[in-house]
Amino acid sequence: MTSFDAIVIGAGHNGLAAATRLAKGGRKVLVLEAASEPGGATRGREFAPGFRSAGLAHLVNRLDADVARDIGLDLAGTDTLLPTTVLDGSGKAAVLHGAYGERIDGVSPEEAEAFAALRRKLVFQAGILKRFLRRPPPQIGALSLGDLSTFASAGFGLIRKGRGEGRDFLRMLLMNVADVADEYLSDDRLKGLLAFDATLGIHLGPRSPTSLLGLYYRLTGEVAGKAGGQFVPAGGMARVAPAFLRAAEKAGVTLRCGTPVGRILADRGRASGVVLGDGTEITAPVIVSAIHPQTTFLHLVDPAESGTGFVRSVKNVRSHGNVAKLDLALDRVPDFTGLPAEARGGRIVLVRSMEQVEEAFNPAKYGEFSSDPVMEVTLPSLTDPSLSPGGACTLSALVQYAPYRLKAGWESGKPAFLKIVLDTLERHAPGLEKSVVAASLMTPVDIEAEYNLPGGHWHHGELQADQLLVNRPTSAASGYRTPIEGLYLASAGAHPGGGISGLPGWNAARHILSGASA
Repeated sequence: MTSFDAIVIGAGHNGLAAATRLAKGGRKVLVLEAASEPGGATRGREFAPGFRSAGLAHLVNRLDADVARDIGLDLAGTDTLLPTTVLDGSGKAAVLHGAYGERIDGVSPEEAEAFAALRRKLVFQAGILKRFLRRPPPQIGALSLGDLSTFASAGFGLIRKGRGEGRDFLRMLLMNVADVADEYLSDDRLKGLLAFDATLGIHLGPRSPTSLLGLYYRLTGEVAGKAGGQFVPAGGMARVAPAFLRAAEKAGVTLRCGTPVGRILADRGRASGVVLGDGTEITAPVIVSAIHPQTTFLHLVDPAESGTGFVRSVKNVRSHGNVAKLDLALDRVPDFTGLPAEARGGRIVLVRSMEQVEEAFNPAKYGEFSSDPVMEVTLPSLTDPSLSPGGACTLSALVQYAPYRLKAGWESGKPAFLKIVLDTLERHAPGLEKSVVAASLMTPVDIEAEYNLPGGHWHHGELQADQLLVNRPTSAASGYRTPIEGLYLASAGAHPGGGISGLPGWNAARHILSGASA
């Protein structure tokens, strides 16, 4: 039996961020990871001989600057923002430069001006919401001085912009993204991009109520101080996990990989340690679970300790993924029609219109995949040549929509969906299919198995109004604390949610260090 001040379960980026912050706060910290290496969903894998994927994410758009600075994250490349190119199959691209379209090529001057006006409004409104992300969500009936200060600063921010902006914020907050895009824009490509970005990874279509929240969430992220920016680290996405690991090791964190936790020790509502898969007990007064909340409470904790009502609420967390991840091994760099050569290393979104996104979503509501999917594409080996042999190339795509519970079952559905996706890519990059050396399509079921993510949902739960802030993951565990004293949540399933931000882990650690466990 070995004793630590805190045990963190899971060495994904949030687990490592939590561990680093705790260690820098003077705690003796142990991180336990079931996989053979750290990184969680940013952990890479070889999907074909000589070809590697850098993990589920193929770019960074939400890394919090305060988190990176505080834990000492040495991740180069944050000052180089990636462009986004929208391809609709016409051969005419719309290219967004800077932080989410600070400048746009390929649209009329009038449309560029309209997009700029909408961008300013959305960035401002996302900034109001961002004030609530770097601290535990307000607790209903128990508001702290910090909560009141946050509310006050948000209110002053609205007041300074004038009564009209305040009304617009309240009007738009729970709107669907389609209505907002229609109000400002006329270019179908830009409308399609907004619809795609607002719903990526979420079980909503652009005309679903509250779908604008997804776009707000994206725009709360900053790169180089600019809202909506996105980047790939110097050397590629494979540098993300090692950077978090280096920060943890420098802070004195102990990491053990290949060490699954079998059970969290708790007695009379108080956590006291863990039991490993081999039966070894390790004690600590603080246990931080940086894995999915459902795994934590449905598999590692005795239900009698947390209560049947709480267990039922955790079971009801909606966490069924709706996105497939495609990795292609290609014998050459693909040539996308209309893609400017200088934008080849950026993000490519294949979408014709907002209507296409909505129509792609419709089958998913009934457990079917779309015959006309929309997707986000990158070419990772252009940034990190080690991912492919010389002269070859890797392609990474996030494909909407691919429901976890496919009516026909993914065993038979996967080949059919893969063909649809490859045919779509071929239409945009003629000759691509002939250059395919190998293809790896990960459905939500595969993502669940590979990364231990219940439902294959990379956000560890839907980012919808009823599963955010005071309800993330449930109202009884929304402030990182849980019904079990000494047990805290710190994964993407906790506030403020998914993406490579580090905020859930960092927030949880600061909450613990503040003495909130007392």
